[in-house]
Amino acid sequence: MSEVGYAVEAGIATITLNRPDARNRLTAEGMAQLMSAFATAADDPAARLVVLTGSGNTFCSGADLSAATGEGFAGAGPSALVDLLAAMLDHPKPLIAKVQGHVAGGGNGLVAACDLAVASADARFAFSEVRVGVAPAVISVVCLAVMHRRAAQELLLTGERVDADRVLEAGLLTSVVPAVGLDAAVQGLAEQLMAGGPEALAHTKELLRRVPRLARDEAFAFTAEMSAERFSSAEAQEGMTAFLEKRPAAWLTGS
Repeated sequence: MSEVGYAVEAGIATITLNRPDARNRLTAEGMAQLMSAFATAADDPAARLVVLTGSGNTFCSGADLSAATGEGFAGAGPSALVDLLAAMLDHPKPLIAKVQGHVAGGGNGLVAACDLAVASADARFAFSEVRVGVAPAVISVVCLAVMHRRAAQELLLTGERVDADRVLEAGLLTSVVPAVGLDAAVQGLAEQLMAGGPEALAHTKELLRRVPRLARDEAFAFTAEMSAERFSSAEAQEGMTAFLEKRPAAWLTGS
């Protein structure tokens, strides 16, 4: 059985970690399948955005420790995770983490690499690496980019299991909702995202990635060039015309 599911409905590509019996642990094959699913979603004209979720009571419990001993994982596992997280960060479409269950270890990296993350209130989180003698090395790149420093120091160093509200305060999540409201909350975010132009969303993701790393003058030069390009684009012309004519833009009607 595939470790990853892929389905598209109403503009939403849903990628599902599908090893509920193994708490959706990450294997080399599973990460390869995730890479393939994200690449498919990027090129899928029917997909406006991507929702990443898990099956069962666990979103993702990190690396599969049954395959994590020995030199083989030390060589291949971290580099595979780097490639996966980089592909998520560079993905042209918005990514939403739909955290329906518990998260541990590398699963936190998947949550952090998404643009938005909504968790069920009964989900629990742990940066459990230190408890098994390793460090949250690769995922620190994405987690520290969104988490508050003091909270990150506490959670990454202690490895303590905490509730969803705690990691919301820490900056890892966008929101926490009751379990019964998770589907509706994610659908609401999806509808808000799909109200934006597809190209505009992709360029805004690029701004969010690049601008914080640029010096001021470089940032202004880059953004001025992007702004001029966007205002003259066919998508922007359609969007502005639709606004002035008080009608839905073409991307909302599918025309």
